[in-house]
Amino acid sequence: MRKPIIAGNWKMNKNPQETQAFLEAIKGKLPAADQVESVIAAPAIDLNALVWFSKDSDLKVAAENCYFEDEGAFTGETSPKALSEMGVDYVVIGHSERRGYFHETDEDINKKAKAIFRNNMLPIICCGESLETREAGKQTDWVVAQIKGALAGLTAEEVSKSVIAYEPIWAIGTGKTASADQAQEMCHAIREAVKGLYNEQTAENVRIQYGGSVKPANVKELMAKPDIDGGLVGGASMVPDSFLALVNYQN
Repeated sequence: MRKPIIAGNWKMNKNPQETQAFLEAIKGKLPAADQVESVIAAPAIDLNALVWFSKDSDLKVAAENCYFEDEGAFTGETSPKALSEMGVDYVVIGHSERRGYFHETDEDINKKAKAIFRNNMLPIICCGESLETREAGKQTDWVVAQIKGALAGLTAEEVSKSVIAYEPIWAIGTGKTASADQAQEMCHAIREAVKGLYNEQTAENVRIQYGGSVKPANVKELMAKPDIDGGLVGGASMVPDSFLALVNYQN
C-alpha cells in the first residue's frame, strides 16, 4: 500500500519569519506520519528555518531545486550535498516553471535526480503537458517521454523510492483543474510507463502525485483515484488552515 504524500510548493514566496509563523500555526495538527506524508517545498532562503522549526514534527522538508554538482564554481546554484547536510528530505525537480523560464531539459533533470540520490535525498520529479500539446492529442507521448528522460540510468530501487508529480501546465495557477478522470488517466499512463521501463513491482511502488489547482474542495475526489497517491499543491499550501485541510483530507 503506497503512503499518500501531500506536498506544498511555495514557489518564490515567504521569508524565514513567515515560514516560522506558518509552522507555529500547523504545529501538532498534522496527520500521523504513517497515514499521510506531509511535505513543504520552500525557497532556498527559507530552508534553514523550515528544517529548524519543523524538528520533532512529522513535516518533511523539500527544496524547490538543486544543481547536479555537489560543489564548485557555479555561482547562484544550490548544492545537493549542502541540502542533504541541512536535513532536507526531498528536492522538487523538473517543474514546468523551471523547464519553461530557465530552459531545463530532461537531461538536466536526470542529472539532478542522480545527484539527489547520491546525497541520500529523494526527488519529486515533475512532468506535464501544455494546452497545445493536449489539444493535439499528444499529451501521453509527451509526458512518457519526459519520464523516460528523467529516469534514465536510475535503478529500480531508486525509482521505487521516487515521487513523480504530474502537473498539466494548463492547470497550474490558472484556476483550471484537470478532471479527476483526466488526472487518473495520465497518472495511470505514467505508472504503465514505469512498468515498461522497469517491472510491475517498481511501478506499484512509485508514488504519483497530481498537481494543478489542487485545493481542499477537490482533494478527496482526486485522492480516491487508484493511481493518484498525492498532490503537489501551490497556492492552497501557503495558508496554514488550507494546508491542514489538504493533509488531513482523510478526516
